Amino acid sequence: MFVNKQIKCFTMGEDNIPAADNAYKQECPIRCIFLCEFHPTAGPIISCQVPENFISKELFDSVSVYIITKPELLRSTITVTLTDYKILGCPVRIDDKKYARNAFYFNLCFVCDSSARTVHYEPLVTKLSDYLMALEMESNFLSTGSAPSQLVPLLKQVLEDLNTKGECALIGGPTATHLKVVHVRSDPPPVADHQVPIFLKHLPTQEWDLTTQQVAPFINGFNHIARIAALADVENNLVKACVQNLVYYGAVALVPLFQYGNVYCTTPKLKLLVQNQVLQVKTRKMPTEISRRSVFLAQVLALRREFVATAAEHTRRVSHVRRDDARHHHQRFVCAI
Repeated sequence: MFVNKQIKCFTMGEDNIPAADNAYKQECPIRCIFLCEFHPTAGPIISCQVPENFISKELFDSVSVYIITKPELLRSTITVTLTDYKILGCPVRIDDKKYARNAFYFNLCFVCDSSARTVHYEPLVTKLSDYLMALEMESNFLSTGSAPSQLVPLLKQVLEDLNTKGECALIGGPTATHLKVVHVRSDPPPVADHQVPIFLKHLPTQEWDLTTQQVAPFINGFNHIARIAALADVENNLVKACVQNLVYYGAVALVPLFQYGNVYCTTPKLKLLVQNQVLQVKTRKMPTEISRRSVFLAQVLALRREFVATAAEHTRRVSHVRRDDARHHHQRFVCAI
């Protein structure tokens, strides 16, 4: 069993795990949500969970010391990794003389598979804990005897909405909160001057910063980074940072600069162009936007034949040069003997 906490002086959290060690982790849905509390006489107990009895009493008792924690770990994201499950929680304490021990301890936890990557659920656990704490301070929502009957519908809604839609809106009385799963991606590699950005999807200009709005009109799948910086009159490093940000969000891909001295070959995937009409429309649309001239599918296929012929000629020349080099090397070897 391992316990991860988002404090560097304690243990290393999931965000700090090296990529090689974290490569096996896969994102998966939330298996269970439960609320546990420290009962004044019974100690740590699970007061409510969805689905019911997903976490057994024996399993909870074995890890309760890491879930209902000491004061030093309060209000921190804690991950407990077991053999089959990973429990993610944020322990909370509310100090008030109205409680039996002058304080109310609780922890709302998400349960996922042990191999799952749960870093994107950490802000949700913290926010949902804050929401429940506000309800408790306003109306004793958690500490009353009727708490499970009120909490089960709420936890069911959170579990279903997050697993199906990736977001959830909770509105209860004067308090409301919105939860949304934000997937954490790895940083894209640095952008080079010779790389060419190309859009993968439509970019709503009103939702981006001023630099992106100034750079976006010159991203056409033909201009490289240095040329875009000159055309947009934007500093080169700013253009690189802008394009790297677009790559991070999946709006742009980077392709090599087209050079007439290179030899380009088609792949077997080209047959999809003949079979997929949507792909045909996109293939014709891209050159049209750049050159302002209509392009027909027959022209694209004719260009493909030229690629094949050029590649074949290049292969023939390379083979011929290699044979000449081998023959010359053999003659030198015979003369040396």
